[in-house]
Amino acid sequence: MSDGLNISQGVTRNVSIPLKLNDTNKTIEACRAAITGKSKGIRALLPFLGPAFIASVAYIDPGNFATNIQSGSLFGYNMLWVVVLANLMAMLLQNMSAKLGIATGKNLPELCRIHFSKRMSYSMWGVSEIAAMATDLAEFLGATLGLNLLFGIPMLYATILTGLATYLILMLDRFGFRPLEKFIAAFAVMIGACYMIETFLSRPNFSQVAYHCVVPWLGNSESIMLAVGVIGATVMPHAIYLHSGLTQNRVVPQNDHEKIQLQKFNTKEVLIALGFAGLINIAMMYMAAAAFHSTGNSGVADIQSAYKTLTPILGSASASVFLISLLFSGISSSVVGTMGGQVIMQGFVGFSIPVWVRRIVTMLPTVIIVALGVDPTQTLVISQVVLSIVLPIPIIALIYFTKRKDIMGVLVNKRLITSLSIICAVVISFLNLLLIYQTLGGSIPFIGN
Repeated sequence: MSDGLNISQGVTRNVSIPLKLNDTNKTIEACRAAITGKSKGIRALLPFLGPAFIASVAYIDPGNFATNIQSGSLFGYNMLWVVVLANLMAMLLQNMSAKLGIATGKNLPELCRIHFSKRMSYSMWGVSEIAAMATDLAEFLGATLGLNLLFGIPMLYATILTGLATYLILMLDRFGFRPLEKFIAAFAVMIGACYMIETFLSRPNFSQVAYHCVVPWLGNSESIMLAVGVIGATVMPHAIYLHSGLTQNRVVPQNDHEKIQLQKFNTKEVLIALGFAGLINIAMMYMAAAAFHSTGNSGVADIQSAYKTLTPILGSASASVFLISLLFSGISSSVVGTMGGQVIMQGFVGFSIPVWVRRIVTMLPTVIIVALGVDPTQTLVISQVVLSIVLPIPIIALIYFTKRKDIMGVLVNKRLITSLSIICAVVISFLNLLLIYQTLGGSIPFIGN
């Protein structure tokens, strides 16, 4: 299409402007040199850095801010293990999704449309669009809050500015996939830099951080909802769909050997990008634990309160850095959310809409919430729970396709990978069932209240 993202062509490759694709063409040539053995070491890896960094932004979006702040302020360092577990799940699933695109030349929604019945494909599309709307809601609200608190811009105007900014960034696709990859990766690096500063200012107890990153804990019924929210904010449905679209035609392998080499580089990139996102998520939670829970401010449960409470505890610099990271997170993840929405629609139903139309449509829920004065942070947390409930659907589809040798060829899952991915699906589904049971008024006797 002429005015929208065509992610099935490798994020988007507008062949009508060939003179502007130098950076993209150089990247493809560098990738080919790497998979054929002409370049080695870090030089060989660099051109592959991009797709996983785009996907990783979905793992450090404003929904993560909301759930991590609540978890850290209420329960201190105790919930860090959930962040680690969610990030390990993310690494596994994103690697499988990227591998699917390399092996088949198609993205996950496209394969669902080809192999499943029309009714099932449309049903999956409907549910996935709900998840995409919840994603957009979280990301728009985050950026809107950042603009409002940092610059004093009214929420309604901040929403419009966020929509305009994300649309302009998405227009980088006209220059090929590489500029957009670099731009979003730069945003991720800036968020990481902000949390390096916050770590220095908050001075967390690193022995407690290390302990609770590996020792599971679920203390009461409220922690279950937050655990589900953390997983929903970390392992994102649209990111699983999107990653296969980012790799399906980025570098087209000529034979099985090249597919294997591409997948090796892809795995390295996933470990780097998702590992980086995981460290940021851990930093979000331990900053809240150190700044709020450890100082007796366990009632800090929303982004506005976090900003106002940080100022007297850690100083105005810490509060400003916090908002800058939120702003970078909201804008960049909103871009990625739009890309994911395009993949979902193109793949499941075979057509797409212009990016500007999707931007307007997905802005509407945020505009309504802002106009009604609904608590933004609580809305963020609820949106992450919705995402976690939808999450088993793309995971199950991903497992189904990646374990089939007739579809994946030489990149078919090893038995261990399939087993681990099934465990991920079971854990997520179990937590969701607990959440639904609790929401309907059921009590959970094996943990305290």
